[in-house]
Amino acid sequence: MRWKLLVTAAAIAAGLGVTACRSAKPAPQPAAVGASLPELRGEALDGKEWQLPRDLAGKPAVLLVGYLMESQFDCDRWLLGLLQSATPVQVLELPTIKGMIPGMFAGVIDSGMRSGIPSEDWCSVVTLYGDDAERMQAFTGGSVDRNARILLLDAEGRVCWQHDRGYSAGRMVELDRAARALADGSGSPAR
Repeated sequence: MRWKLLVTAAAIAAGLGVTACRSAKPAPQPAAVGASLPELRGEALDGKEWQLPRDLAGKPAVLLVGYLMESQFDCDRWLLGLLQSATPVQVLELPTIKGMIPGMFAGVIDSGMRSGIPSEDWCSVVTLYGDDAERMQAFTGGSVDRNARILLLDAEGRVCWQHDRGYSAGRMVELDRAARALADGSGSPAR
């Protein structure tokens, strides 16, 4: 009898969850140019703890933010473009994983990422979990899709350039130019 009550309660909860998923909710807006990155804490795959934007040492940086494992393909294309262009700024990849349950398994998730990423690149992959992931997703307007959120930050941690519609060679050239302008101090790009 008890198990029937549990099954019934689970079915009702599942039904409510499905209904809640169907509710019309407007997509959050992407991070605005000029907005300051919120304070975030994460840990790189090499074990270094990061506090962003503080630990970027007052220099411009590109953040490649992904919310799903499927975002990795988009992040990799941007990363390849940045490396081939020798874009002269710090580049961090930020896997951003919301929810209490993933946070409880952070060690397992990070270990899985380490198994697919060469150890020399672990220092540039900083995972955000829990409240930090929530803040980042609220900041970037991240919906759950495969596109990465690409942010160029100035030395003060403000967004100077952002893109969230998938890799584009033209946008990569635009990002490289904007990053170079920040790195050499010739200006603060806006778009």
